[in-house]
Amino acid sequence: MELAIHNWMRAESLEHTLNRIKKLDYTHIEIQGAPESYDTQKAQLLLDLYGIKCWGSVTLMLEQRNLLAKDPAQRKMSIQYVKDVAKMVYELGGSVISLVPATVGKIVPDARPDEEWEWAVEGIQEIYKYTEDHGLKIGIEPINRFETYFINRGEQALALAEAVGPNCGVCLDTFHMNLEEENMFNTMKKVGKRLVNFHVADNNRMAPGMGHLNWPKIIGTLKEIEYDKVLSVEFCAPLDRTPANPYPNSIETNPEGLTAEQKKFLEDHGSSAVTDEFYTMLTKKSIDTLKDLIK
Repeated sequence: MELAIHNWMRAESLEHTLNRIKKLDYTHIEIQGAPESYDTQKAQLLLDLYGIKCWGSVTLMLEQRNLLAKDPAQRKMSIQYVKDVAKMVYELGGSVISLVPATVGKIVPDARPDEEWEWAVEGIQEIYKYTEDHGLKIGIEPINRFETYFINRGEQALALAEAVGPNCGVCLDTFHMNLEEENMFNTMKKVGKRLVNFHVADNNRMAPGMGHLNWPKIIGTLKEIEYDKVLSVEFCAPLDRTPANPYPNSIETNPEGLTAEQKKFLEDHGSSAVTDEFYTMLTKKSIDTLKDLIK
């Protein structure tokens, strides 16, 4: 197994991210699902310069993006967004897109369960045609009940993947599994060969090793089911705004390049803009915890 890291958790240039992770011996990046922000030819030159490979991308299902929307035009727009993310990954030589079907933060349904299921399957099948034609994998990702009402557990994601097509996969995330699964290790085994991506953060969404998750058992279970692909580090540090803060240098008071959308997304996740020093520490702690386990 090899290690990737997402880059949506801090507003900074792609080159700044690549420079950091190269020094810390990461091999891959899971680039944020903002295809409008990247010229893929220029991005590929940077990836080549730093010797980092694109593993894939995670969809940022924000604002009006929702494959379950009651409005057909909204569903069509959302499908096109995911296809644009897939196109970016293909052009960067990546392998996988992590797909959350519904708007992150939306916890009130638009329609009946059977209607939403039909819309989800139809929408992802259209995306699936594109990914199959371009040699990419879709990993349907369950996220916790406070961020979506639709797909919260691995068993649900597996059922949706099976309804979409034989090569549609699942992306599991340790943070979300810790909240939603009765037994995350049994879930990992049940998903089995459909597991196409794996996100890692500790139970508190800090870097792996900064909470109570059993990382030797997690990695051991991945080896047991013969998952030999990439682990994507995806911490989103909850920030302490009290005098009890153990990381007083963590909050960036004057962030640069942070869009209103990014700011809201981070704040909705219990975080905010973080300093380079704090972010680098989390990035290093992640690989220090995992590098010997994945050999």
